Amino acid sequence: MSNLTSKNYIENIFKSIKRYDYEPMYYLTYEQNICYSEILVNDIPVNKNFAEIGDGWTMPINDFIFKSGVQKVTFRLYAVGKTKDFDFLTLTDRTNMKIEITESDNRKRDLKGKEIASYITPLAPIVKYGYERTQFIATGKNYFEASFTFNATVPYEFNTLNRAEDLSKWDKDILEKRVVSFYKKQWNILNEKREDDYFSFLELKEKETRQSLFCNKQELQEILDSYTEAFTIKDYNIQPLENYELKLYGDGKLVCLELKSQDKNLRGESALWAKYDKDRMADFLKFYIYMPKGGTEFEIIR
Repeated sequence: MSNLTSKNYIENIFKSIKRYDYEPMYYLTYEQNICYSEILVNDIPVNKNFAEIGDGWTMPINDFIFKSGVQKVTFRLYAVGKTKDFDFLTLTDRTNMKIEITESDNRKRDLKGKEIASYITPLAPIVKYGYERTQFIATGKNYFEASFTFNATVPYEFNTLNRAEDLSKWDKDILEKRVVSFYKKQWNILNEKREDDYFSFLELKEKETRQSLFCNKQELQEILDSYTEAFTIKDYNIQPLENYELKLYGDGKLVCLELKSQDKNLRGESALWAKYDKDRMADFLKFYIYMPKGGTEFEIIR
């Protein structure tokens, strides 16, 4: 718990952000074909796509880079299966994923960044109909996973996870009970529209992520507006906390609850979510929590 509120959010977070002559921003761009996917940076999900079999996007990833040094990117490809429009029960010979990491100066966002690393799914040689050709190395399988690394140099350093419990060593039932209890507390805060109580859990997350992204006041205002939607939208209806599964990330130091659903609109999303606009829109309140060594309460870190 902290003294952070929606009223003092911009002032408190902005004054905690240090500025630098060069503010490196790292971006991840991906392109995928004939598969669903999940992308993680340092074992924390940055993108999940279980809706489009062909997709691409560019996103900043500084908030998942805790300090300078080697950073790890992992991606997982899943077979689409049988849907109304497609029938790809396995990964195909044309399935692929391409990922590129670039670095830009935060103060010169209009300039193209320089490429730091790139990866494309490997191909395997085959002979078909008497001709040599290549195909995706995991053709015919349901799942494929690969990783690569790149070096990042950032002017900040967050050692929070160095002082975190390894939750993979906890008894799973005890861990789930504690995590569910934390989620229920957040559910009650949102359901009862206790805005200041909600913000009091966000200080660590906001100070680290907004520093890593070198946010300005306009960006902080947009973030604040996004947070307060849960308290200002009239028909914002928190959904029951159910049908969830416990997921560990961050090499076992982060934990969250995700919906256990194969619905393309729900798969992999946060178990804490709401419907609004006459149930036509959904808001998934995703956060990752950790337990400080020697601590007694979980804290939101991302």
